[in-house]
Parts: sequence; C-alpha cells; structure tokens
Amino acid sequence: MTNEKLNTLFEEQGKNRWKIAQTSVKERIAKLLKLRKVIEARQQEFYDAVWTDFHKPKTEAWLTEVYPALQEIDHTVNHLPDWVEDKDGSWSFLFPLNSSVSHFEPKGRVLIMAPWNYPFLLFISPVVAAIAAGNVVIAKPSHKTPHVAEVLESIIKEVFPQNEVAVVQGAGAEIGDQLLALPFDHVFFTGSPNVGAHVAEEAAKVHAGVTLELGGKSPVIILDDVKIKDAAKKLAWGKCLNAGQTCIAPDYMLCPQRLMQPLAEAVADNIKKMYGETDEARRNSEIFVHIVESRTVERHQALIKDAIANGAKAVLGAQFSPEDIENRYTPATVLTDVTPDMRIMESEIFGPILPIIAYDSLEEAIAFVQARPKPLALYIFGKSETKINEVIARTTSGSTCVNHCILQIENLSVPFGGVGMSGTGNYHGIYGFKTFSHERNVMRQSALDTMTFLYPPYHKGNEKSLRARIQNLVKKIL
Repeated sequence: MTNEKLNTLFEEQGKNRWKIAQTSVKERIAKLLKLRKVIEARQQEFYDAVWTDFHKPKTEAWLTEVYPALQEIDHTVNHLPDWVEDKDGSWSFLFPLNSSVSHFEPKGRVLIMAPWNYPFLLFISPVVAAIAAGNVVIAKPSHKTPHVAEVLESIIKEVFPQNEVAVVQGAGAEIGDQLLALPFDHVFFTGSPNVGAHVAEEAAKVHAGVTLELGGKSPVIILDDVKIKDAAKKLAWGKCLNAGQTCIAPDYMLCPQRLMQPLAEAVADNIKKMYGETDEARRNSEIFVHIVESRTVERHQALIKDAIANGAKAVLGAQFSPEDIENRYTPATVLTDVTPDMRIMESEIFGPILPIIAYDSLEEAIAFVQARPKPLALYIFGKSETKINEVIARTTSGSTCVNHCILQIENLSVPFGGVGMSGTGNYHGIYGFKTFSHERNVMRQSALDTMTFLYPPYHKGNEKSLRARIQNLVKKIL
C-alpha cells in the first residue's frame, strides 16, 4: 500500500473515530457476534491456509487458534456490559459530597501488528478487545503466513467497513515503519524483543501508547521430587506444540543432575509416542508442524551442531536430511549436558529443541534464572509447595505455570503479558478491554463547595493557618 493510500485510510478512520467511540454496548456486541458467525462459517478456509503456510494440522489449528478466538469473543460478549460501567471512586474527606468515577473511553485509533506463529488467534484476539472498547483499528497480519493473511483480510472485510476496521498487508520492514509513523493513539505489537524495541521507539515519536507482547527464553525448573512420567508427557507436548514456535514454549530445562538422563529419555519417549517412533516417521508426520521459513531451519541446525560439538548429547533428534531446509522441517531434539556458554542458550530457540542444563542445588537454578532477562513464562515441576513458592518468590516472569505448561494462557479471567524484555502491558478478557481503553477520572462538584474554606489569603503563618482550617473542616464533616 502506498503512503498516500495509507494516509487516506488513516484519515477516514479518524473522521469515523468519534462515531465509533459513542456506539452502545449492544452495537459492539452485535459486531462481535457477526465476527464470530463469519469465523465459524469460514474456518475451513483458515485450516487450508495455515496448512499451506507451515503444515499446521486442522486439529491443532482449531485447538490453539480458532477455539480460543471464539472463547475470547464469547467471554467479551458476556462481560462487556459490566466492563463499560463507570466504577465509583472512594469517598474523600475534603470533598465529601463530590462524586468521582473511573470512566472507560476508547483510546481512538489503534494499530495492531500480529505475528506469524499463531497468525489467526494473535490477530483476532486483540482486534476483539479493541472493538469491545470502541476503537477504530488498522491491523497488520504477518507477511510470513500470506495465505492466512488473505483469509483474515477477507473475513474482516465481510464484517467491518474499512473506516472502522481495516487490514493492511505487507512486509514488516516495508510497511511497518509507514504505519508507525502515523499518529495512532495506541500500538499493539506481538513479536520478537528486538523488533518490539524498535516499535516502542517509533511509537514514542508520536506519543502513542504501547503494548508489547514479546518472548524470550522461558525456563523450566525441575524440582527433585518431580513425577518424571507426568512431567515428561506435558513437556513433550508443550515443546512440540506448533513445533516449538510458541512465545511461551518451554525454551530450556534446569534439572537436578541425577534426574537429567531419565527425564530426557522420558521426554524423548513421549515425543516418539506422539509423532512417530523413528526420525523418518516424525519427518513424514501429518501432525507435526513445520517451521515457517527455511533460514530458521538453518539456524536450528547450526545451534544443534554447535551444542553437540561442545559436549552436548542428543537423546533424540539432531538427525538432518538434505531436504529438511527446503521442506522447512526441524526434527524434535532433546539435548543433555548443555552448558550456558553454548550458542543455543544465547537467544530464544523458537523451535522443537529442548536443551537440558543440570544443576546441583535449587539455589543454583534460581540464580541462573535471576541472572537472565525476565522471561514471558516460567514453568515449575515438582510436589513441594515450599520449594514451588520459593521459586515464585525469587523469580519474575510474565506468567508462571506449575506442573504443566502453556495452559496458563487459556484462562481469560487473568491477564496475559510480559515483563521487562518479554513485554509491556497485558490483555485477555477485561485486561484486553482496559488495554484499548483510557480510564478517565471524572469528578462532579456538588452544590456545596468545601474548598471555599481553603482559598487564600492564608494570613499570617500561612502553613499553620491552612492546617488549622483543614482540621476544623474535618471536625465539621465528621
């Protein structure tokens, strides 16, 4: 899209912004229900598109994208009447008859920039929140999943006029900065920490509010009383879901030395049960997601080779075929004896590779997490509530899940978001509504103006006189 067309679209939405801001709850709910109906009717188009883009099977696409998107709409429709109500402020002794409320108003013109790894859910979910709050929206799907982007644009066009919700396509490097140069009221970005920093910098130039949903190396801390069989099954699922291309995927594991080998073997066994007993069976699996682009497979191969060359051992995977890069396939891999200085520990893996680092004491594991950037998620597996609570108290993360992984993102009654390098702000449910709303303080003056007793002049001993007046006023009120 040319700069001229983009500016025209932005101005058209600006003219419509106040009309949309004053829509009723009933009108907003009607729009969301229409969106839901279209998604349900056209979901097969998405399944076909996401299979073409990176081999995601229908069941996984429904479970991780369509179903939670519909749940987001249902939750919002059910609770929006309560969310939009003014919330009363507490009584103030200086202004006992005045009323104060928190009044929710839309931020105005918002930009939503969605990622490729869950291209449907992470586009629809913030769009739902922005609509519920009464904003006009320009949304950009990822160019790395072009078939899904086409479906999303078609769905949005069926439901909304362009001066209310519009989809803009194009490579992030080309059109992203064009969008960020426009004076949006709020920018919502999901992606990598490096790009997120750039988005925040550009948004600051136009004084836009910013929500950044980023990522990072989300650790798993295994306690010495862990149930190996239970943990292994859950970690195998969480690590291989979407081929590890999940912002809250378990990135690496910290494990007691004596449990490292049996747990690694148990994870490997579960991956075999889920996706195939042999490397070739897993490579040809119809339910194992592929990587979004070939250069990422090359990066994964380089990380695995470097780890093994420096002493890591492959319990599963690490076997490459000449066709893997062309087919955008990274084998599910479990590595033991990983050390912090290996390249695989430098940045987020975003692939089906699980490095395991052994530790001698829980203190050592906690210190390891504390010394690194704040992750988007942290996972703890074990039975001791004392040790679980110690890990939670002495670490920080966007979210934490105990004795499972990934599932914390599904509860819409609690916020989802990052901290530090893993993100800024949060959303889901009411938190998404608040993200796209300005919470405005509105006070109404009563007929009795108690401030009259506090106006200047203060006469002699200004400070003492003012204090005395306030004290006398409080006595009269009480």
